Amino acid sequence: MIIDFHTHIFPPEVRDRREEYLRRDVTFREMYENPKAKIATAEDLLRSMEQSDVDVSVALGFAWQKGEDCVRHNDYLLEAAAKSKGRLVPFCTVNPSAAEWEEESVRCAQAGARGLGELRPDSQGWDLTGDAGEGLAEIARRLGLMLLFHVTEPVGREYAGKEGGDLRAFYDFAQRQEDLVIVGAHLAGGLPFYAPMPEVRETFSHVLVDTAAQRLLYDHTAYDHLVGLVGAQRILFGSDYPLVSQAKQIEELRAGVFASEHLRLMLGANAEALLAAAKS
Repeated sequence: MIIDFHTHIFPPEVRDRREEYLRRDVTFREMYENPKAKIATAEDLLRSMEQSDVDVSVALGFAWQKGEDCVRHNDYLLEAAAKSKGRLVPFCTVNPSAAEWEEESVRCAQAGARGLGELRPDSQGWDLTGDAGEGLAEIARRLGLMLLFHVTEPVGREYAGKEGGDLRAFYDFAQRQEDLVIVGAHLAGGLPFYAPMPEVRETFSHVLVDTAAQRLLYDHTAYDHLVGLVGAQRILFGSDYPLVSQAKQIEELRAGVFASEHLRLMLGANAEALLAAAKS
């Protein structure tokens, strides 16, 4: 089974009324102002999955600043997942600085969400290391939800949407929340490369990383290093579709991971176990 743990879909109205949403939300404008930036719907993702032999995709929400925009997007994710017969798994998004975000988290969990993400604290205006972060952790703990964060590399190339989740804040949060399942997107901003430090290595007892957009950030040797540093069991295949083709990300993963057992874990077995545990 191949499971893509990091994809993005939007309601068709966001695609069709892009200019309106560019005015509504500063982060959406930063990432989608360029007309070449792709906006995919559930139908687009399902077609890509057929072409790429992907069995299941985790469809992530967007870090809207307004609570009403989060709700609208969550409605679409939950409806699309329900229609997909298990092929799409919804991760909804909330803004802990907005009103009634706890109630929205409960609603999403009851409707089938397995996690919250892609969370971008800096983009939404809340502090992951403060009371908002503690509140988020408590909600996730009570509802049995995973948390998936955008994490920014402190160095390297600049790109639209890079900012949004500070690596140090993510690490501090993960250290305090040892009983939660936490996923750091984009190789958690490079956190695995600090794993030779004992304190960092300990966080990987409950932290996993996804490979979303890896081909745009690191060269092909990164996979071999990652497996050696944190183990294949802590790595989830993620494409960041539609930014990166699912087929191309799978091709790169297969070219960079040499042990068949490691590849099996990363392409689907790790994700399958996580999602099964969340469902139960």
